[in-house]
Amino acid sequence: MTTHISPQMASSGTQHGKFEPYVNNGGTTLAIPGKDFVIAAGDTRLSTGYSIHTRQSSKVFQLTDKCVIVTAGMQSDASTLHKTMHARLVHYEHAHGKQMSTEAIGQMLSNMLYGRRFFPYYTFNLVAGIDSKGQGVVYGYDAIGSYQSVEVGAMGTGQSLIQPLLDNQVAYKNHQLVPSKELDLERALSLVKDSFTSAGERDIYTGDSVEIAIITQEGIKYETLQLKQD
Repeated sequence: MTTHISPQMASSGTQHGKFEPYVNNGGTTLAIPGKDFVIAAGDTRLSTGYSIHTRQSSKVFQLTDKCVIVTAGMQSDASTLHKTMHARLVHYEHAHGKQMSTEAIGQMLSNMLYGRRFFPYYTFNLVAGIDSKGQGVVYGYDAIGSYQSVEVGAMGTGQSLIQPLLDNQVAYKNHQLVPSKELDLERALSLVKDSFTSAGERDIYTGDSVEIAIITQEGIKYETLQLKQD
């Protein structure tokens, strides 16, 4: 039996599917530390391209009574990372009889991400919590575990829209006169809501609603902000 191959097929060569394990599911997260509090938030839209898969996907994951992680990037990698962190934290609590400190969680996540550096989690994380001194702290990470304590952090598809606002209004960058009054909880919460409302107007991957975690020495309280659903 003779197989006939058209000139077009012969000239195009063999077609192979590419190995593309990553997808960006969009969305935005941010965190703002204060003197005795920290606020972490993330929108709930999960999408790929122009398709919205769900409007109720949380990007905020509670780690301890005083610490949360907010994650943007690929939802399946984020879920795997959060489950692995939870397992390690449960093991630590059973072994030591206490919850891991926020500083130790920050270092643990760095080690976990660096351990996957040759096939990284496609996640961009902010760890927010109350440190051992009772102050709010936020750690920002790249995909392979490099991290630092930040004055304010934003991740995800709306980062370029939110970060300049927070740099100006929280970190007071490019201000000639820096207010002497420290950022209070009410002002920080208002900035979080304004930031997401603004980003939702310009970024099609940020929307539906925002889950806000307010962390103090007393524990974690959650609020929800409704955004546009278009």
